[in-house]
Amino acid sequence: MKKQDFSDKVVIITGASSGIGSQIAFKLAEQGAWLALAARDVDNLQEVANTCSHLGAKVIIIPTDVSDKTQCQNLIERTLEKYGRIDTLINNAGFAVAAKFINMNDLTVFEKIMQVNFFGGVYCTHFALPHLIKSKGRLVAVSSLRGKLPSGTADGYGASKHAISEFYASLRNELSGTGVSVTVIYPSWVKTGITGRALKADGTKKGVVSVHENNGMAADKCAKIIVSAAGKRKREVVMTFEGKLGLWLRLIAPALVDSILKKKTDQ
Repeated sequence: MKKQDFSDKVVIITGASSGIGSQIAFKLAEQGAWLALAARDVDNLQEVANTCSHLGAKVIIIPTDVSDKTQCQNLIERTLEKYGRIDTLINNAGFAVAAKFINMNDLTVFEKIMQVNFFGGVYCTHFALPHLIKSKGRLVAVSSLRGKLPSGTADGYGASKHAISEFYASLRNELSGTGVSVTVIYPSWVKTGITGRALKADGTKKGVVSVHENNGMAADKCAKIIVSAAGKRKREVVMTFEGKLGLWLRLIAPALVDSILKKKTDQ
């Protein structure tokens, strides 16, 4: 019988209303996890919760904007009120930007992506950590290949992913001996619609999904890899061969890799 790492385990998932987050919720529901689902889109969040309930999970929804520290604290407190403990925190919430830094008339979009993609994870971790130490639980961050490799644009997305990756890598060292595992996931392109929702320099949505995303990994496959890695308490996962090759090649030919990545950004 396949091991059910998350049966009766309390798991918080941010960004759970769609995309990778919703698929993670479904995978964990199938294992009988006790879920606390967080996102801003309440209607979609409720639909995901309904499906999770049908799949056998205990589930609550906690509408949360992770850029707001108070709402992150509420997420943790509500989860504790419902379940009495926290076994896993999966920081998945995030969004993308489709703009060049030189075209930003102000830094509103740049500041927003750092607030959501970086500080959102930091806030949730801050309030959950004492309880994860008690349960010898799991911390999981969904970063991006952009958290290891640069892009052709300094739009803030890569900076936010580099930041959360370094934060978790250092926190892993700090937590050595506590029993808390720290897993960082580095997906490449995943078909979630994120590029269509990406914000332009003026704060409006791009509205068109990129060709790279259209050719990317299915969200349910990505979620399966994440849940497996979290269950095994892996340090990190770089999902694609192309990503692993890029990381290796950049050690010996960084200018070549930068040129390739810029061409991909321009497509």
